[in-house]
Amino acid sequence: TAGQARGREMWYNIRMQIEILPSLLAADFGQFAAEIRRAEASGAEALHLDIMDPHFVPNISFGPDVVALARKTAPGFRRNVHLMMSRPDLYLERFAAAGAQTLQIHIEADCDLHTELGRIRALGLKAAVALNPETPVEILAPYLDEADGFLVMTVHPGYGGQTFIDGCVPKIAWLRARRPAADIMVDGGVNDRTLLTAAGAGANQFVAGSFLFRQPDMKAAVDGLRRGAREAFACAR
Repeated sequence: TAGQARGREMWYNIRMQIEILPSLLAADFGQFAAEIRRAEASGAEALHLDIMDPHFVPNISFGPDVVALARKTAPGFRRNVHLMMSRPDLYLERFAAAGAQTLQIHIEADCDLHTELGRIRALGLKAAVALNPETPVEILAPYLDEADGFLVMTVHPGYGGQTFIDGCVPKIAWLRARRPAADIMVDGGVNDRTLLTAAGAGANQFVAGSFLFRQPDMKAAVDGLRRGAREAFACAR
């Protein structure tokens, strides 16, 4: 459509900030403070914290206290908090108080997204909308102008170490065409190969868990991912 064409043209003229976010879900749970410091020392732009309840996903991870630990351990390391919860609206203030700087809530959650995105912003945080693999991206249309960013899940949420779902990639391009300057994040199965596919479609933020935390030199791995993403993003333009 003409609107999509204009969106692509705007994208071509925007220099997006490429960001790599190590996911704490893949860290050694017995060494959280050390793992947070290792992620910060890698030069990554932010720490990604997956908050899970056993209703929204088939797993439980951690809560506000771990976000607070990340703030205490590495106060200058930005904290991106992904609320994989059926009722994130009941916990926004708690995670804001713990030190979240971005809150991502799911379109599939049992709350009014218009209201909660406004509440997140009123708390002084960035507000983003997350989308599960089986959910059509078009459902985000009413929220395109209300969110600071979008998270495209490229695995079914709940567990780390899963395989990247290629069928989710067109969602990235759909979002980039309509919100050329927005942050578009991918999470799930991100490695040095799948990151190139996502960046080529228009993603500029990349959550990597298992791939990064198993690296003996996380800084070198982060540098490699960032370099690859920049090249793929630039080539797609």
